[in-house]
Amino acid sequence: QVQLVESGGGLVQAGGSLRLSCVASGGLFSLRVIGWFRQAPGKEREFVGAISSNRDRNTYYADSVKGRFTISRDNAKRAGFLQMNSLKPEDTAVYYCALGPRITTTPTNYDTWGQGTQVTVSS
Repeated sequence: QVQLVESGGGLVQAGGSLRLSCVASGGLFSLRVIGWFRQAPGKEREFVGAISSNRDRNTYYADSVKGRFTISRDNAKRAGFLQMNSLKPEDTAVYYCALGPRITTTPTNYDTWGQGTQVTVSS
């Protein structure tokens, strides 16, 4: 069974950048879609973006992060990455990575989740 561990969160000023990592242990990884979600206090878990498992590495982003965030993966390292640039205070949330069978914006379609990492953007 795959386990995911996120890292790279922290406190950053508005306009700054952070790079989150998601490392998998055990089970299949290269054939799974990696999704990134976030959840702010009092809000529902929100889709951020996802990357496919195929050679094309297709990506899909929420409109709120398009052009600022970039998702990538390195199957040899069993890792996924979320590069976040031009961060805004409204990006403050706990960020989660997840694995699923296909790209979808629905959290329940992902079956494996990490523990999350806090990202705080100060104004």
